[in-house]
Amino acid sequence: MIGGNGAYVEDGGEVLLHQHLSAAQCEQVVLWLRRRGLEPYLEANSGLYASPIFRNAARSAIRAYATGKGAADASSMEVNDAFPGMVFTDELVRDDVNKISFLLNSPEADLAAARRKFPDLVVGSWGSSGHEPLFGDVSCAGVSKRHAVDVLLAHRGAARRDAVAFGDAAVDIEMLEHCGTGVAMGNGSREVKDAADLVTDDVEADGLAKAFRRLGLNG
Repeated sequence: MIGGNGAYVEDGGEVLLHQHLSAAQCEQVVLWLRRRGLEPYLEANSGLYASPIFRNAARSAIRAYATGKGAADASSMEVNDAFPGMVFTDELVRDDVNKISFLLNSPEADLAAARRKFPDLVVGSWGSSGHEPLFGDVSCAGVSKRHAVDVLLAHRGAARRDAVAFGDAAVDIEMLEHCGTGVAMGNGSREVKDAADLVTDDVEADGLAKAFRRLGLNG
């Protein structure tokens, strides 16, 4: 299992890699984001955490993301629908956070400012197909899905040529290109599809199952 954009790798119950922000880093990032009006949420192995403000502040971004992904109920989607089980709390300082995502007001300016403020951390962004970034994110330096794949393959004694990667976002491109077979989901952007060896249907149209059958991965 790989989570947090590559921050966490587990295999058979054994933790192979866990690169997480310290409590001090988490506090610095959260305070800066909130002062700038960029509401954050925390992603940890124990769950997702956001302030009560996030529930309303993120509604338009969540609906735009769901629309880009082809969700049937996108226009009425709420934060609780997108993130079931999210914990709403004013206590947003933790020592187990893999990644901090945050809303964007002016994507280009906000991301540039975050990179200047936190040069020792990785600042990225994500959104939906054909849309400018909807969220920024902050994680530890050195975190990547490509590195996480290498850690897992080394543990398994497997080669890259035998690995199959699935993705639909820009952050997945290096992983798709790194593995022996890269599969882009139909709801992915053009750049994601161009980086893949195979393009399958949308997630909502059983794209994963269809790709598994095509690649002979059904056992």
